[in-house]
Amino acid sequence: MRTRARRLLATALTCALAPGAARALTAEEILNYKGPDREKLLIEGARAEGQATIYSSLTINQMMRPLAEAFQKKYPFVKLNYWRAESANIFTKLSAEARAGNVVADVVEGTGVGEAVVQAGFTQAWSSPALDELPSRYLDPNRMWAPTRRSFYSAAYNTRLTPEDAAPKTYDDLLDPRWKGRIFWHVSTSSGAPLFITNLRLAWGEDRALDYLKRLAAQRVVNMTAGSGRLLVDRVMAGEIGLALNIFAHHPVISRAKGASVNSAMLDPVASTVGTMAFPKGLRHPHAAMLLADFFLSREGQKILSDAEYFPVREDTPTKPGLAPIIEAVARSKENFISPETLVKFTPSSEQIIQDWFR
Repeated sequence: MRTRARRLLATALTCALAPGAARALTAEEILNYKGPDREKLLIEGARAEGQATIYSSLTINQMMRPLAEAFQKKYPFVKLNYWRAESANIFTKLSAEARAGNVVADVVEGTGVGEAVVQAGFTQAWSSPALDELPSRYLDPNRMWAPTRRSFYSAAYNTRLTPEDAAPKTYDDLLDPRWKGRIFWHVSTSSGAPLFITNLRLAWGEDRALDYLKRLAAQRVVNMTAGSGRLLVDRVMAGEIGLALNIFAHHPVISRAKGASVNSAMLDPVASTVGTMAFPKGLRHPHAAMLLADFFLSREGQKILSDAEYFPVREDTPTKPGLAPIIEAVARSKENFISPETLVKFTPSSEQIIQDWFR
């Protein structure tokens, strides 16, 4: 009886927009609630909901499991379910759920997925006090998504086959005849070759970028369509290829710390993007979903992200020491942040450049 009474009380609390209101809050109102009793309302509502589900491209053992354990320790009345997949697969799954009118995900998170679901009209605006604590340059003015983690991009080279003093230091170094036919990039993801091209177009302007890309095309860059950027790094480590372009800069650094013959070459300007978090229309557990968002973006949640060797988006949360060389390299050069909307806008034309010049 006591448990039932608590649930009835929680339901009653979520039925108020303000003291004396008579109707239940909609999911949209819950996601944007800013009253002084916000935390209490979310907790009591989440207690009644009992669970939340997140679709994410974060690795399970490295990040999702520790995040779920910490979240459930803080909110033991909420079971956090998670499904891990690549961002493209998350989009496909959410699309199917939206069309069927049976949305299971309460939160979607990934690199590239935020802009895709927003463009498709699957998401809704939301607000959290945690957003005020994040760098403004990474925020969406329309509040359809929020950044969860940063990513920086580099070239990967084999340190056994290419001494550090011979590794590329600038984009012009990629034009050296020694790299002809030995440069690889991934063309099937927007964060691979399309992002490489978009970065230069935005940083240098169209004329200079296109002139450079024509010369780079003469190097017979090899297009990869299968696997992932991580697979390219593995092939560099094995000595199978000379250079891998536009891979996550931290992958070679992490592998090098474990003894692998690989390192990142940070080329100025350094492209950066953010992983994003969004809320789908039709979500079933808005109170618990908002608690999860608040937790993910808090210092505690971002510390878990940092410990898992990702780059936190909060500036008051330090990056893991082993990844400090990347942050230092970015600080010495120009970080060219490419927002999700900009990436969506430029990717088709950058893909056309690949079709025209790099096939």
